Amino acid sequence: MAAVIKTKLPTPISEAQASINASEIMVSRSIQENHMRLRLLSDPPGLIEVPGLTNTIVSMHIGQPVQLACRRGGYNHRGLAVHGDIDIIPANTPSLWEIKEKDTAFIMSLSPELIQTVAEEFAIDPARLEIQNRFQLRDQQLENIGLVLKAEMESGYPCGQLYFDSLAVSVATRLLRYYSSMTLPQQKYNGRLPERKLRQVLAYIEDHLSADLSLRELAEIAGLSVSHFKNLFRESVGLTAHQYLIRRRVERAKTLLTDGKLSISQIAFETGFAHQSHLARHMRRLLGVSPKALRR
Repeated sequence: MAAVIKTKLPTPISEAQASINASEIMVSRSIQENHMRLRLLSDPPGLIEVPGLTNTIVSMHIGQPVQLACRRGGYNHRGLAVHGDIDIIPANTPSLWEIKEKDTAFIMSLSPELIQTVAEEFAIDPARLEIQNRFQLRDQQLENIGLVLKAEMESGYPCGQLYFDSLAVSVATRLLRYYSSMTLPQQKYNGRLPERKLRQVLAYIEDHLSADLSLRELAEIAGLSVSHFKNLFRESVGLTAHQYLIRRRVERAKTLLTDGKLSISQIAFETGFAHQSHLARHMRRLLGVSPKALRR
């Protein structure tokens, strides 16, 4: 397999060239001052070597499940990445990725200055602080913040600097409180799906977004009764199985709309909606925009 050498770090907005749209250019100065950079990256199958970077990287897998392996910080990890999986890559940590299929990730790149500022707010000595190297973790709160940042970036940062600042600080705070050398021991929660079972269910949903999935079908994947699965899924993901399925269908439809290859009625069918108006209703509810407006 030929090696593909590239960097997963988002390039500074002032250095970006043709791939940066006008809205990103307009906000480039304020985003840079924030010490946080965002980017949605897609990598083809192959080997990706990433050098040690000065920023801390939070990488969230987006879209369809992908088999991958990674060697980083003296550890090897191999598994199925599903939508919402998060990797935390400390500063100055090289990594080598092997990706079996096209992979899409939303990258949040936090500067040392942002980490230091938040550490000082918590009276933590930055010199004693270490961010943990984590593979494919599930963190509903961090995922939610990431999805809000992604939506903000894709809309051209309409909510302004103060809103962006608060989200950037939220990401850094989450890292320090739960994924650093200052982290306190956490309680184990027994009312959730085991990670392996949750990953199987999420991957199954992702692979069958266009199907008429039933709760019983998903419960069988997890090896649980319907009532037990229903409660554990909600505790694990923060949404009911139906709410999660609708959100993922809308996100997939959004991707297909921006691709511009299919009609809106075809996209509705491909993403499991009964008809075009059904897709439009849920898209307006979740994204605040109609399919036609999003395509424009």
